[in-house]
Amino acid sequence: MGDPVPRDYVQTLDLLKEQVRSARFTAQRRVNTELVRLYWRIGAIILDRQRRSGWGSGVVARLAADLRTAFPSMKGFSPRNLAYMRAFARALQDPEDLQQPVAQLPWGHITVLLSRFDDRSRRDWYAERAVHHGWSRSVLEHHIRANAHERFEGAPTNFERALAPGASDLAKQITKDPYVLDFLALDGDSGERALEQRLVDRISDTLRELGNGFAFVGRQVHFDVGGDDFFVDLLFFHVDQLRYVVIELKTGKFRPEQLGQLSFYVAVVDDRLRRSTHAETVGLLLVAGKNESTVRYSLGAHQSPVGVATYDLLPEDVRDALPSEHELEGLLAASVGD
Repeated sequence: MGDPVPRDYVQTLDLLKEQVRSARFTAQRRVNTELVRLYWRIGAIILDRQRRSGWGSGVVARLAADLRTAFPSMKGFSPRNLAYMRAFARALQDPEDLQQPVAQLPWGHITVLLSRFDDRSRRDWYAERAVHHGWSRSVLEHHIRANAHERFEGAPTNFERALAPGASDLAKQITKDPYVLDFLALDGDSGERALEQRLVDRISDTLRELGNGFAFVGRQVHFDVGGDDFFVDLLFFHVDQLRYVVIELKTGKFRPEQLGQLSFYVAVVDDRLRRSTHAETVGLLLVAGKNESTVRYSLGAHQSPVGVATYDLLPEDVRDALPSEHELEGLLAASVGD
């Protein structure tokens, strides 16, 4: 038999595994940094040759082929990737610019930003948040498609009045307006239960749209209040802020009385589920449309921390391309007449 396992063996093993993971992560970051710097230098040289010697696309294509021959084990020397390197060098013309957030991202993220934005300020906005929140490439692409830069100001809430200073700003950060739910493949005629079910069926996409830190607790969460039954549409927990987030869905336009129901649910969750280490529970009402003035007056009438945001089921360009209800009726009548 071998030696007995020491009492501190498991803790030591966990410590060593964490050290290995940390070292691997650090090594990956360093490799990525060097790769990005290499690609920038290649792009800068190509850009210089094109300006000084008039290199055309044919020369760049030959350069890509020769580099692949010289370094057969390395990926990334396609003509298209060399074009991205050139665009990268054009976007960050000073070597000092390599300290910016965009240069701290993986190359795949950088190519997404280069292909989508000519405007530096917009590109930097997404790069800063991708670095800060650790967005994957797919999450970055999702936020770009959803025009996140127009929505990260947060939904209208009463947090400033209902929560303590500082806490209100923190809670505000987990909201946005509107929420883009185009991944649900539903139209505006869908009922609340269908919308709710699809959000749960596509929970990974739902969490991605809500933002970092959200964990799903349950759908139609039941509470018995003095013998009366109540059901919260969707309940989440924000693991960074340590707070429950109650979400109620309404398929129509916002009505003031809807905040009464949401405020009630927030109070129940805060009383029944919240622990002493948790921050105050907040509520978010998702509606198909809203009058900003009506929302503002309604929020002022409630003490529980609640907010109101709209949701979009289809992108604006897709909605504009679809026939209107009147047009559909005309097409249907024409087909019946035929």
